[in-house]
Amino acid sequence: MQLEREMGQLIRSLSAVSSQLGHEFAGRHDLRENDMRALMLIYMADVEGSPLSTSQLAQALGLTSAGGTYLVERMVASGHVVREPHPTDRRKILLRYADAGLAVAQGFFGPLFQANHQALARYDDEELRTAMAVVRALITAMDDYRATLAHGE
Repeated sequence: MQLEREMGQLIRSLSAVSSQLGHEFAGRHDLRENDMRALMLIYMADVEGSPLSTSQLAQALGLTSAGGTYLVERMVASGHVVREPHPTDRRKILLRYADAGLAVAQGFFGPLFQANHQALARYDDEELRTAMAVVRALITAMDDYRATLAHGE
């Protein structure tokens, strides 16, 4: 039980530092909190091979359709996001990181990537696989809990 408490504290610390870095990036690039959340969701969906539509993004952020459209308009105008036609459904538009927005993000987070790489270099593949399994289990538990909250349980 003590190790679980320590793991929980480490995850909270990781989350807090990550949030602080996000706020720093947002402050340097005149972004709002929802803009940062949107950029993260757009990036993650794209990396996973399932880019988001404006309505999917709005739903994920808990925004109305009009709020989602307004947010996307701002993100496109700022150069962080582009709209692309869906490859198989001409009625749909997908959101992707713009090249300029990606360059800005890489400029800020690139040194962090290198620092993380150096921090993890001392662990072998098996240790990293075990750590990844633990983090995945915690993400699943947190996401399941979030889903219960969304359903009013």
